[in-house]
Amino acid sequence: MGKLFMSEPATNSVNSLAMRYADFPSLVDALDYAAQGDTGMNFYDRRNQPVCVLKYLTLKQRAISGARRLLTLGLKKGDRVALIADTSAGFVEAFFACQYAGLVAVPLAIPMGVGQRDSYTAKLKRLIASCHPSAIVTSGEWLPLIASATMGKSAMHIFSEADFNALPEDDIPLPVPSADDIAYLQYTSGSTCFPRGVIITQRAVMANLRVISRDGIGLRAGDRCVSWLPFYHDMGLVGFVLTPMATQLSVDYLRAQDFAMRPMQWLKLIAKNRGTVSVAPPFGYDLCLRRSNAKTLAELDLSSWRVAGVGAEPIPAELLNQFAEHIRHSGFDGKAFMPCYGLAENTLAVSFSDSGSGSQTNTVDRDILEYDGKAVTPGKKTRAVSTFVNCGKALPGHRIEIRNESGQPLPERYVGHICISGPSLMNGYFCDDESQHHIKMTGWMDTGDLGYLLDGYLYVTGRKKDLIIIRGRNIWPQDIECVAETEPEICCGDAVAFVVEEHSEAAKVILQIQCKVGSPERRVQIIRSLSKRIQSEFGILVDVELLPPHSIPRTSSGKPARAEAKKRWLSSFDLYPQLVGFAQ
Repeated sequence: MGKLFMSEPATNSVNSLAMRYADFPSLVDALDYAAQGDTGMNFYDRRNQPVCVLKYLTLKQRAISGARRLLTLGLKKGDRVALIADTSAGFVEAFFACQYAGLVAVPLAIPMGVGQRDSYTAKLKRLIASCHPSAIVTSGEWLPLIASATMGKSAMHIFSEADFNALPEDDIPLPVPSADDIAYLQYTSGSTCFPRGVIITQRAVMANLRVISRDGIGLRAGDRCVSWLPFYHDMGLVGFVLTPMATQLSVDYLRAQDFAMRPMQWLKLIAKNRGTVSVAPPFGYDLCLRRSNAKTLAELDLSSWRVAGVGAEPIPAELLNQFAEHIRHSGFDGKAFMPCYGLAENTLAVSFSDSGSGSQTNTVDRDILEYDGKAVTPGKKTRAVSTFVNCGKALPGHRIEIRNESGQPLPERYVGHICISGPSLMNGYFCDDESQHHIKMTGWMDTGDLGYLLDGYLYVTGRKKDLIIIRGRNIWPQDIECVAETEPEICCGDAVAFVVEEHSEAAKVILQIQCKVGSPERRVQIIRSLSKRIQSEFGILVDVELLPPHSIPRTSSGKPARAEAKKRWLSSFDLYPQLVGFAQ
């Protein structure tokens, strides 16, 4: 799992192999084929300088060596190997070593912020207790944190990548994977509860890779992928590690940490390497929108970017319009936007919007939506509207149904639970017999998201557990958060809204905003302005609280974790005024 530093050029976009759309029985078979070509993975530093080239042939060779090293430890088929998922060649090599060894890879997150050591260690302890790994492989950078989180677990093998490479390699026969073997555990982002390990089989991952590449994105020979998405998240792992490999395409990587500090490096890398396919959650586009200037954009040629995927529930339509307009002089075509819907429990993708259609929306009467749960076209008496983005139709072989609280299918335009079925669906959550039994018996899963169908297209309205129910109305928190984000100092994703005491007359909405505004006068102005606008638009009172930067908890995909924010608010209520007293 050593790094091959840039003594050779980045991998080609044009491949000598005939392109195949992930039509393989397993990830091992997919890599065996890709290794016959000229393409692979390229890793870049924060200045967009290439630091590592990993051709698929080299990846296969190192993965086989790694598999034999793992098996010298006495590990058995199905044992879990936890991998601290930094954006590095070492992680990819270890992940595929597990595939060749018949072991279950478990990608785990790295700490993403300053001062997160204690919270990360606590979370890592729980994740390790959940997946019971027989071994952990990490870069040397994170070894002290792993040691802290695993203190007292003497039976576990813990290796830095360097120590792992020093293990003896025996000529051990490698098992042939079957379709029903577990390929890996994907931990959920934890937006409404502690992350759970999603069981993904070889059959499920290959089914999803096939429809993503062929029917969703519509990949082409010569496409080049670019990504800053973390490898521990399903969009980063499945979308930009496994999909390029399974379609023999080259892919260029930035670390998520480097993107966060210098978001324009993402667009510069697309321009530099003539990238054609790249995906991000909405806050990624917002960061570029806010941290770019005319001079920088004038130097970019983004005309090669034909698929700009965007996934998160729900997607703010206005943000995409602003981004497209902001960078159009760089050659970006807004029709490249491809909104999609997915979740780890379906391996990754459930639906993609139509290729070349850009961001299509549906605008509905907000009052009818909130009181009656129906998406109705605005009329003459409409007081306010909500706009939702078209996330496409279910991928071939997959199904989407909107169901009510009793599990009965609803007609189009009625908001209900988004339920999914198909060959990409997980087997259940790890060590959760109930979820595994339910999926085995029914073949369906309630995603926990809410939405509606219109002409067969899916419109996501929000998370069931995030929904603000107050005095008979269903208010989507993102509608309130979007009002906050119209303030010039407030970035996309820096506001979180939730309701407390929702089942009583004392119910109230809390709107927390993290910002860097230091002027007491301006802070008071923001609070008064937002309180007035929200009361006018929604007819509710809201307590606006301004927090220091990095205060809002987030999921592994970077979205505000509303349930966790509410939990923290409730648990620290007595101390809370001290925390935000400077905002008064």
